[in-house]
Amino acid sequence: MRVSSRMVAEILSIIRQHVKPGVTTLQLDEVAESEAVRRGAKAAFKGYSGFKHAICASINSQVIHGIPSKRVLVDGDILSVDFGILYDGFYGDAALTIPVGRISATAQHLLTTTSESLYAAIEFARPGNRLSDISHAVQKYVEGRGYSVVREFVGHGIGRNLHENPQIPNYGAPGKGVRLKPGMVLAIEPMINEKGPGVVTLDDGWTTVSLDGGLSAHFEHTVAVTENGPDILTLL
Repeated sequence: MRVSSRMVAEILSIIRQHVKPGVTTLQLDEVAESEAVRRGAKAAFKGYSGFKHAICASINSQVIHGIPSKRVLVDGDILSVDFGILYDGFYGDAALTIPVGRISATAQHLLTTTSESLYAAIEFARPGNRLSDISHAVQKYVEGRGYSVVREFVGHGIGRNLHENPQIPNYGAPGKGVRLKPGMVLAIEPMINEKGPGVVTLDDGWTTVSLDGGLSAHFEHTVAVTENGPDILTLL
């Protein structure tokens, strides 16, 4: 899992370098898949439940599961890229939201808050804590700064399958759920809306957008629970 997660981190770093005004999300998808193939790995999302692409590319008010297309990125957009790898029987999964050119201070604050909420949550991925301690950490951090947690989608366990139990909501009271043990690996992924928490899935069956048109950001890491605390496998 260290190897597959490392590949995810490397490829997301390469994608970040390609994100700029004038680029299409389909071009970024091609970069991701070619980099996976070059490493002898498989893009985990391609073919998953019929999804046809290597990355999920969600722009502005798109929350998650955006389908790569010929849509051209423009200055001021924010782009959430979710990407996974299958290598030697094990999965890695991560996401980040990338500014396109110069973005507004409002958008940057959303990105910063969402990223910081992920690290606040990861701090609780320690033996002896409960699963909902992670969930509560996201909600407390985000709502304390005036943003909303998307409730329809969750983080998840990960290993030989892309999505495994337990599900990890980004909200809830602390002290509930399974007790964390060394060896567990979790994909922790806050999905945070600028305005209200409501979302709706478009007619394509994949793309989910904020109900009120506000911006949305998404950050994710694959994290191992160890005796020494959380080990972020998708961090370069």
